[in-house]
Amino acid sequence: MRVRPISPDRLVAELAGRLARTETPGRLRVAVDGPPAAGPDALAAALVDPLRAAGRPALHVRAADFLRPASTRLEHGRTNPDAYYEGWLDEPGLRREVLDPAAPGGSGRLLPSLWDADADRASRAAYQDLPPGGVVLVSGALLLGGALPFDLAVHLVLSPAALERRTEPVLRWTLPAFARYAAEVDPASFADVVVRVDDPRRPALVEAG
Repeated sequence: MRVRPISPDRLVAELAGRLARTETPGRLRVAVDGPPAAGPDALAAALVDPLRAAGRPALHVRAADFLRPASTRLEHGRTNPDAYYEGWLDEPGLRREVLDPAAPGGSGRLLPSLWDADADRASRAAYQDLPPGGVVLVSGALLLGGALPFDLAVHLVLSPAALERRTEPVLRWTLPAFARYAAEVDPASFADVVVRVDDPRRPALVEAG
């Protein structure tokens, strides 16, 4: 494997270019996967305008807006790493409202937000139409360990030391979940694009040698 340093702006430009060139029946469903410290939401949001400029309608959906209700999510406490790993994300809801409608033959009618985790109630977001040829960018943590049907996966990875250093103290309890994700799923071994972000100012693309 070869690690190629790249500037943040160039990373966005190269990723947007690759996504714009990727053809798939219906709409392109992209995972931007990584722990909060890696900034997957920020990267996905930065890709929207370049994709639109390239003629690909784009919609950004945050996995954090598809969490399960608190009664289910926090059944084993607010800081249980195994529950965070196994059951915080409402995968059926994300499939039903975003990924399946964006699939070949899908309606293209996507719900950008299902649940307001802070208020612990439905977000009441309006559906949005994504035309054929569009790109839906789903960003968040632990997206690649299940059976979510993505067409292309971008994985943001940090070394364990960098992840611990850059994770906010209030979220340090999640670190065992990310260690388990790396050991059990190893998304860096199969993601279409792997980006090292130990230093967010100096990302690096991991490429086949």
